Amino acid sequence: MAIFLFLLLVAVVLGVIGALAEGLFYLLIIGIVLVVADVAFIAVRSTRRPRRHPLR
Repeated sequence: MAIFLFLLLVAVVLGVIGALAEGLFYLLIIGIVLVVADVAFIAVRSTRRPRRHPLR
């Protein structure tokens, strides 16, 4: 979970820098790609965990 939050923070920082700095639009694109990768990583990770039966 810590790596997810770290990558999300990096994506936000890159996105802000890319949106505000002239000529650094590629950083905004990299930030968006990182957010999509983070969401996909968490989705795959949460579906791969075995569900425990509540009565056990």
